[in-house]
Amino acid sequence: MPTPTTHDTYTRLIALLDTAAVDYDLIDHEPEGATEAVCALRGHPASEAAKCIVLRVKVDRRTTRHVLAVVPGDRRVDLDAVKALYAARYAGFSDAETAERLARSVPGTVLPFSFDAELEVVADPAVVAQRRLYFNAARLDRSLVMSGADYAELAAPRIERIASPAAG
Repeated sequence: MPTPTTHDTYTRLIALLDTAAVDYDLIDHEPEGATEAVCALRGHPASEAAKCIVLRVKVDRRTTRHVLAVVPGDRRVDLDAVKALYAARYAGFSDAETAERLARSVPGTVLPFSFDAELEVVADPAVVAQRRLYFNAARLDRSLVMSGADYAELAAPRIERIASPAAG
């Protein structure tokens, strides 16, 4: 069941896609937020999923940035690469409260788009290269699929190599 914030984020996403006349499909499924499990429900390899993680990047003692890292579902965020990208002292996962506030959705439903000026999107090149890119649509029970090229054009992420192989 969508929460008010989740509903607003979902509605905003659909309005953005419709206004841009982007080709996309919606997929209804059992509520699920874990990448591997939702990929199985949707019937595609994890490499075609967008895994979205909110990070806290401490550039220096006074400057903290928030980054939405988007990597393929079969990989993990390379925190050292993100740290180097920002010449930062620290890069790590954001606390849940901050992540939900900035992403405007709950864990497992975070979009590869940002609707908050404080949250910069950085996507791995493998994400935008996908012919079909799948992600939960700010809801645990509905996903969206669109081309990686359309995603890149619409979300305008900073494209950098920030993915590394998933831990075995």
